[in-house]
Amino acid sequence: MMMALKSHMVEFQAEGKPGKGYLATPEKPRGGILVLHAWWGLNDFFKSFANKLASQGFVALAPYLYDGPVAKSVEEAKELHSKVDNERIKQIVLGATDYLGTDSSISGRKIGVVGFSMGGAHSLSLSTLKPESVGAVVVFYAAWSEPDFSKAKASFLGHFAPDDEWEPIEGVRATEEKIRGAGRDVAFHFYPGTKHWFFEENRPVEYKRDAADLAWKRTLEFLDSKLR
Repeated sequence: MMMALKSHMVEFQAEGKPGKGYLATPEKPRGGILVLHAWWGLNDFFKSFANKLASQGFVALAPYLYDGPVAKSVEEAKELHSKVDNERIKQIVLGATDYLGTDSSISGRKIGVVGFSMGGAHSLSLSTLKPESVGAVVVFYAAWSEPDFSKAKASFLGHFAPDDEWEPIEGVRATEEKIRGAGRDVAFHFYPGTKHWFFEENRPVEYKRDAADLAWKRTLEFLDSKLR
């Protein structure tokens, strides 16, 4: 069932410098989700994804991990990503998590995190940095086996392309094994015939509707079951 929603830009504390984000709120919230964008920056696709979550009853906050800039091409994204300050992104993600937790409709409940590519790696990390806050993690074409998942208390869902030049399958399997080895609930799905960015409608070459629709269905069922 689709719900009416409101959206606006918000500011929140992120160490010494405020962070900014796009907040989409439904009429009757039933949980909170952090949306962590890919290396493009917070473009219209990720805002519309937050709206999509809100239409399903979730308060969705998508922070600007770059503090503002947005890339329109792979070249621009590479340039932005080459200047990334990972410590600053970590501060923004932690600040956004705390801000989302102050929402009265979410207070005391675990949140979900959905991350894409670069944002997916930060989603995996967040599960170990804020284990009491994060109950569900969904990653789209993002793997990172370095975090100590024994600290996490979340369940994990992943959507991947089997032939992905940006996210090799070896790293995906290593991440899945590390999460499972830590005793956490994990399900990683591969979508045949897809490439990196297959979920993003604004990438007409890579976007695959059938795979995207199935990934969305699985994501919603997962969030519904883990954030009750």
